[in-house]
Amino acid sequence: MVKNVEIARIFANIAKILSMKEENKFKIRAYEQVAATIENLPMEVETIYRAGKLKEIPGVGEAIAKKIGELIETGKLEYYENLKQTIPSGVLELLNVPEVG
Repeated sequence: MVKNVEIARIFANIAKILSMKEENKFKIRAYEQVAATIENLPMEVETIYRAGKLKEIPGVGEAIAKKIGELIETGKLEYYENLKQTIPSGVLELLNVPEVG
């Protein structure tokens, strides 16, 4: 089972990478918001996914719902893995150090 904190971390990292790449600020904000929402949910996202109610989570639209489904079903997210390949090794780890990133 993929825990909420893991899903939230992945979406927060996606936002950080997109920000580094100077992508659309609304897209970045959407990933930041959904990461915060998922981290603070009172129940596991997987339970909501299995009930077919992902889009009831604030900030979760079709694209994010598909990404959550992929994470739950496969344990990884191809979009995230591809994004990580576009930045130098170690940069993401630095961004996750408090007061650095």
